[in-house]
Amino acid sequence: MKAVLFDLDGTLADTLADIAFAMNRTLKSFDQPTHPIDAYRYFVGDGVRTLIERALADDQQHLVQPVLDVYMPYLMEHGADRAALYPGIAQMLDTLVEREVPIAVLSNKPHASACEVVMALASQWNWAVVRGQLDSEPHKPDPTGALAVAKKLNIEPADCFFVGDTRVDMETAVNAGMFGVGCTWGFRDREELEEYGAKVIIDTPKQLIDVVCGI
Repeated sequence: MKAVLFDLDGTLADTLADIAFAMNRTLKSFDQPTHPIDAYRYFVGDGVRTLIERALADDQQHLVQPVLDVYMPYLMEHGADRAALYPGIAQMLDTLVEREVPIAVLSNKPHASACEVVMALASQWNWAVVRGQLDSEPHKPDPTGALAVAKKLNIEPADCFFVGDTRVDMETAVNAGMFGVGCTWGFRDREELEEYGAKVIIDTPKQLIDVVCGI
């Protein structure tokens, strides 16, 4: 294996509090009910529009676009106010870079927001690609983004790991012909990762080094 693609939210960084705060703030401005932070574990993962659809009641779906228009500018400014890399991520990234393994981010977070979070939390590492969701392309689990990253790296998809914490990430790995690695420290549980095609499941970032480098 020659490269590692990472999901962002729930894989590299714990961003759940920022997502929940930004969405709850927006929902309040539209006089809509808010949700506990833990509920957002199951709202996120399929892109921002789906996040909003899940946060709104069924009879309030007409508010999706207005909520999006308010939510995104705030998230751009405050998407990493409370966020942090998960324990062990920094050391894991150090080791991959030292071993000259190309690293990339592929997220369903809107592209500009994904770049802002990576810049705020992980700018010290040399990312070969940082790619969020683009309006012109389908989002994960469609393989378009993953295949575009592999092409930019000039590495065959079969030679790439895809590391993530949700069903969407494991399905992306399967659809792109990559080696799916599920991480249990994120937003979803081991059973979901197993069900949707994880080749390996890891409980700590250090274990990824063992998988990638065969230590």
